[in-house]
Amino acid sequence: MKFANELTRNILFWVQEKRWLLIIVILGALMYHLPYPDGISPAGYRTLILGIIVISLIITEPVPLPAVALLIAVLEVAFHIAPAAEVAKTYMNDSVFFIMGSLMMAVAIVHQGLDTRLALGIIQLTGNKVKHIVLGFTCISALLSSFVGEHTVVALMLPVGLSLVRNCRKNKPIPNLTALILFSIAYGSTVGSIGTPSGGARNAIMLEYWRTITDGGVTLTYFQWIIMAYPMVIIGMLSTTFLLQLAFKPEFKSMDTAIRRLKIHVAHKGKFSGNELLTILIFAIVFFCWIFLNERYGLGIIAIGGAFLYMATGLVEWKQVSRDTNWGVILLFAGAISLGVQMKNTGTALWIGQSLMNQFSPFIEQFSVIPYLLNIFLTTLLSNIMSSSGTVAVLGPITLSMGGDPAYMGMTTAISSAFGYFSAIAAPACMIIYSSGLVKMTDFLKAGWRMAIMSTITLLLIYKFYWPLIIGFTNFK
Repeated sequence: MKFANELTRNILFWVQEKRWLLIIVILGALMYHLPYPDGISPAGYRTLILGIIVISLIITEPVPLPAVALLIAVLEVAFHIAPAAEVAKTYMNDSVFFIMGSLMMAVAIVHQGLDTRLALGIIQLTGNKVKHIVLGFTCISALLSSFVGEHTVVALMLPVGLSLVRNCRKNKPIPNLTALILFSIAYGSTVGSIGTPSGGARNAIMLEYWRTITDGGVTLTYFQWIIMAYPMVIIGMLSTTFLLQLAFKPEFKSMDTAIRRLKIHVAHKGKFSGNELLTILIFAIVFFCWIFLNERYGLGIIAIGGAFLYMATGLVEWKQVSRDTNWGVILLFAGAISLGVQMKNTGTALWIGQSLMNQFSPFIEQFSVIPYLLNIFLTTLLSNIMSSSGTVAVLGPITLSMGGDPAYMGMTTAISSAFGYFSAIAAPACMIIYSSGLVKMTDFLKAGWRMAIMSTITLLLIYKFYWPLIIGFTNFK
């Protein structure tokens, strides 16, 4: 009798703890056995069900997020979305190599203490006030990511931000200030990535769609893209700084004590050592390879090559890399990419886009701004589920034929594909800061809705007032 009572208590406790998991499983099973809608293949509809299950699990977190990544692979095969061999291939690609290599290199940089020197250098530019430091991190991340891509910038800036956080956490927990600094890096990099054609693959994809899909072939030079997009970056840097401080009110306004501690720590280290200079040299080589050789070798191969060099030169031991690298985040990113690939391959993403277009078609014909609003909503939705480049690849042909000006619609699609603010899996920048273990999944929602609203309003104002003013500087018309 005693055993039965204890077993009952344990079961009830488990049900209470895992209630969201049970609810999601039941809803997923019901959707799976309901009649499938028209216009989508069975594999496509099952992929949609899987996407809903994954998003629900990520938001409620009844199981660890790396376990969600494992579930993605299991259900892709169990739902007959793709064979096991194909699923395995989608879990290991250049993007996953990039995240893995970047996190491994960050371990080496921190081990050699370069993160503290970089943090002090930024502080000397911004001063001691938190609001100025956040503005500094946001602007530096945005400006760099405009030209070399958000992945590279976050991989460089994360150890710097973590160094500052560690020097602030000596006395008491500072979750808001921690989130503030890390999100300024991630969101700053995301905001800046739309500033130039080299800021991300999404931009290059849209340039190609303009040339090949639109009537007469819309062309845009590197400088013309900057003219069209950079006001969005500048406004985004300022609004990101303001909105993040609303979402995460810092525990204190000045970081005098932490910065003094940082200065003392750096002063004790003295001049640059040989190992530090070698660490800088290897990162510089990797950095320039990312810029000039990424199309030939891929960002991921270059990143794991850099990680190899750090270990081969003895700058960091494998035991430390293995201990300090967040392998669960790498697995989660791989699962997110795999789901995005299946959404594209099975036609799920295309079906979502066409369904929304059909629902709003009467409004599209009556109001000129509706196509742009729908474009932003649809692109933002998919970019929070699959990669930004995959979103543009799938939606580009749709949005360019939605009734608005193809040039404006294309730029709107490219820019709004960077609005992946709502979850850690939305963008590599978000995934990398999540790997620190210092921000929660709910933090992305807390800041993300503010960023999405501000970005949408800013983009609509730029479309309505700024682009018509500077149209003479481009060859859109």
